Amino acid sequence: MAEKRKFKKRYCKYCEAKIDYIDYKDMNLYKHSLSERYKIMPRRLTGNCKVHQDMVTDAIKRARHIALVPYIVDRKQVTQYSLD
Repeated sequence: MAEKRKFKKRYCKYCEAKIDYIDYKDMNLYKHSLSERYKIMPRRLTGNCKVHQDMVTDAIKRARHIALVPYIVDRKQVTQYSLD
């Protein structure tokens, strides 16, 4: 049988920083939860807890609605956008 892979335990960055609310205008807070194509990354990859993942998701959706974060990024446009 194959050995079970051992991964390091991922911790919620927001719980460690004791953040109560994630604002959609502060892109520095949630930019590590976006992929290079601006998709929302799942909890298993980011290590966020359920409460903070829901807040991140709502903040990103609000930021998309007012055009701070793009909805769709094509392969050709990936290099044009940046979160800096």
